[in-house]
Amino acid sequence: MTIKTGISVLALAIGATASPMVMADNNPRAQMRLDFDQEVKGKTVAWVPITLGNPIGDMWTAVMRENFAKYGIKFLVRDPNFSSSAQLQAVTSLINQKPDVLIVQNANVSLLTKELRRAMDNGIYVIQVNLLSNQASDAYVGVDYVDVGRQIATDIVAECGGGKSSGKVALVQGEVTATDSIDQMKGAMEVFNKDKSIKVVSTQAAKWDSSKANALTATTLQQHPDLCATYGFWGTMQQGAAQAVKTAGLQGKVKVYASSDGPRADCDLVEQKLFHKILSFRADVQGEQISNAVLSLLQSGNKPGSKRITLLSNNYWVSGKNERNYCYDLPK
Repeated sequence: MTIKTGISVLALAIGATASPMVMADNNPRAQMRLDFDQEVKGKTVAWVPITLGNPIGDMWTAVMRENFAKYGIKFLVRDPNFSSSAQLQAVTSLINQKPDVLIVQNANVSLLTKELRRAMDNGIYVIQVNLLSNQASDAYVGVDYVDVGRQIATDIVAECGGGKSSGKVALVQGEVTATDSIDQMKGAMEVFNKDKSIKVVSTQAAKWDSSKANALTATTLQQHPDLCATYGFWGTMQQGAAQAVKTAGLQGKVKVYASSDGPRADCDLVEQKLFHKILSFRADVQGEQISNAVLSLLQSGNKPGSKRITLLSNNYWVSGKNERNYCYDLPK
């Protein structure tokens, strides 16, 4: 009989009267895994992103699926496909099924607020990923977007400000009521407003759509052919803006920036000089952070809604091939 088997038999024999510390003293290494499995194995985690079929959503999902399968956690995934009403319906339905953990990527700051509160009131841990709502939850895993806005704007000022150029900058937002748009705008404008030579000539929303970013940027370039920089609030969307700059014959003259989750395509555009720079937070690393947040909450013993944890993502500048390690490849 192995030590681990012996502990299992002992646990069955003496039941609830045994002190966990007594068993741990016999073999603390084995007991740690037994405790882990007891708290984690067989639990159910539900995940509702804004959409799948794009690098960031697919990367998060792939990493979580692999980790949860390894630990015996059931994983439910619902894809609203960019529909706010479908996302709300999916979250409502899942709460009624009472998973142990609910993970969401909020379409905007208000859509899911009541349901996230209801989930925690019903004993479900809630994790918000990258895009916060107005409802605080047990955990947030993601980016400090105000800081991202400041970092990118500071670099743009260094490149375009102080009279070195026209100082004209265009901002391509995602969804104006989403956290990353609100917060990046806040951080960026804090910086831009300190340099009178910077002129923000456009702040339009492309709603995460590359083709819309392309059309908006093409129009902006017609109106302001001396534009110094365009800053998009998501790399995949801002790829459309980069193509518009190229089509206008302004590649290398108009500097294209993006906040990025780090898909390989964004790094490729940097190397092709279509993107001037991106600030990458690597969705594959975030997937591991989300998985670890789930494991931590399940083992915490905390009542859902009683405490909060925050796991912030690091950001890395990518300006050439030497920083390719800050981008990821989707699993095959």
